This record gives sequence, structure tokens and C-alpha cells, in this order.
Amino acid sequence: MAWSAESATKAYLQALKMGKRSKEPDVSEFISALAAGNSAQLMVEACDGAAGATTLALVAAARETGGRLVCILPGLHELQQSKEALGDEASEVEFVVGDASTLLLSDYQGADFVLIDCDLDGHEEILEAAQLGRKQEGVVVVGYNAFHSGKWQTSWKSVLLPIGDGLQVVTIKAAARKTNGHGGARRSRWVVRVDTCTGEEHVYRVTNPYLRELEA
Repeated sequence: MAWSAESATKAYLQALKMGKRSKEPDVSEFISALAAGNSAQLMVEACDGAAGATTLALVAAARETGGRLVCILPGLHELQQSKEALGDEASEVEFVVGDASTLLLSDYQGADFVLIDCDLDGHEEILEAAQLGRKQEGVVVVGYNAFHSGKWQTSWKSVLLPIGDGLQVVTIKAAARKTNGHGGARRSRWVVRVDTCTGEEHVYRVTNPYLRELEA
């Protein structure tokens, strides 16, 4: 995930305009810039209640990156409240009712930016689900209201920021490619063998960490 300062700035400014509805615009602006700066293509938010300022922040980021925004809500009542609260911007959000950790492991494994309300029961399980869903490609997970629940226990790179009621940012980098032990990626080549009896051709792909030395 390459950082884009330009996208982060544009999303920040959009969130600033939307922040007139927010009690804590600094939180929203930071979230928007972080999501857009990481060029997030599938953003998933897990809410404890109805969607609000943080969702609007991701709407601004999605406009900048051209990505999708999914908001997972605990019930139908929150769904109705969310649509009323967001107004016209609600049309830019895919609302889903259900368990966030389950949905992240099934329908939204490709999420590269996950926003979690730390007031939500089981928010640490949601972090784990986001981690498993994108372990190979990498993901940024942000928890807001972090001071309400304490620091996440994670082996990944984590930062607790004193913004609003606390923002916990966890960065899970993409898994590194396997190398041949000399700093280079494993090399491979296609090998064709012809059966002298039948005339049939058989094609094999051979991977050899020492192919460079053998070809030299």
C-alpha cells in the first residue's frame, strides 16, 4: 500500500467540509486522510450504533480513491438511524446488518482499510478477523474510542494516538515474497519433454532457487 499525500490532502479537505456535522471533526479528518492516503479500495466500518461522522469521513476518502465503503451495523434500528443521519451521502454507503468479524472473514476478506468502534463488543475479534482476511496483501486497521477500552493486544505495528477519545492504528504489511536466500525471488522456467513412444508433449514448470547459478 503506497502512501499518496495528494489523496490524503484532498480527502482531508472534503472531510473538513463534512465535519460541520461532527462534534469531533479532527477525528474524522484524520481517518479520511489515512484511508485516502493509503489508496484504500475496500473500506469497512464496524459501528457500535448508527453511522455518523466517521462514516462521512470514509465517504470522502472513497470519493477520492474510487473505492467501496461498507458499513456494518448491529441491527435494523441502527440502519434506519444511519440513513437519516447521513442524508444524501447514505447512497454512497453499502449498509450491512450482522456480525462484523464473521462478515470480514467471509464477504469482505479483501478489505484494505477497516475502521472499528472500540465501544463495540468483541472489537478485538474484529481486529483479528481483519488481520486474517488480508494477511498476504496488508491492511490498515483503525479503532476509534480507543481510550474507552484500553490498548489493543497485537503483535503488529500499533500506535495509540491522543485524538478525540483515542485512535488505535494498526498497520499490517503485506507478506514478503519468498526469496532464494540471496535476496532474490525464486526463479522458474517451463520445460517441455516429448514422449518418444507416443509423440505427446508434456510441459512442466520447474522452480529452482539456484536456477541463476545453473544457467550461468
